[in-house]
Amino acid sequence: MADELKPETPPAGKPKPTAGAAPSARPARAVPPPPNPALAGRTTSAAAKAPVAKRAKPAAADDTSPLMSRRGWLGLSWGAFTAATAGCLAATGRFMFPNVLNEPPQQFTIGFPDEYADGVDERWKDRFGVWIVRTSFDTVHEAPGFYALFSICTHLGCTPNWLAAENKFKCPCHGSGFRPTGVNFEGPAPRPLERTRIVMAEDGQILIDKSRKYQSELGQWTDPESFLEV
Repeated sequence: MADELKPETPPAGKPKPTAGAAPSARPARAVPPPPNPALAGRTTSAAAKAPVAKRAKPAAADDTSPLMSRRGWLGLSWGAFTAATAGCLAATGRFMFPNVLNEPPQQFTIGFPDEYADGVDERWKDRFGVWIVRTSFDTVHEAPGFYALFSICTHLGCTPNWLAAENKFKCPCHGSGFRPTGVNFEGPAPRPLERTRIVMAEDGQILIDKSRKYQSELGQWTDPESFLEV
């Protein structure tokens, strides 16, 4: 009976709780052990296996232009130099090899006299720039025969047209008119058409020589070679 009334004794090693005491604080976090001096300056296997991010190569200062890179400027410069060089070479070649204009010959034969009828013949106008006129009576030489007129208006150098119905040459540019003899009679032309040298060749054909010109106002129509008498 006496044993039942004894107060319970707390187990050894455990402090007896005190009435009104606060509960004990939370246990402190475990502190990692200090680094091993033997591993100083070395890389562990785990760190060696970890991927290392590649550092981007810094761009050169000349390649940061907002308009064009350094390589682009070099390409543009070389292209401009090449184009300029090619242009200079082309101009030099053009100077060394100029165009040659193939002009019609100044002397040529136009056939035999019996191949022509009286009046104005236009068959040589486009090719040689002359009209061949056969007349039964030339007022200057007072004889029948041939004369050749340049198909060039004496006003500003246009090419007149032969109007057979009106029996005259008419310039389409400014309206100058010429008679079959070449004498001007209307429009702004200041003088008659020019005649050219016309003679008989050795083979009996009519020979025209455009290197010789005869002007009426200078009295040159009276020259024997400005008219071919037949």
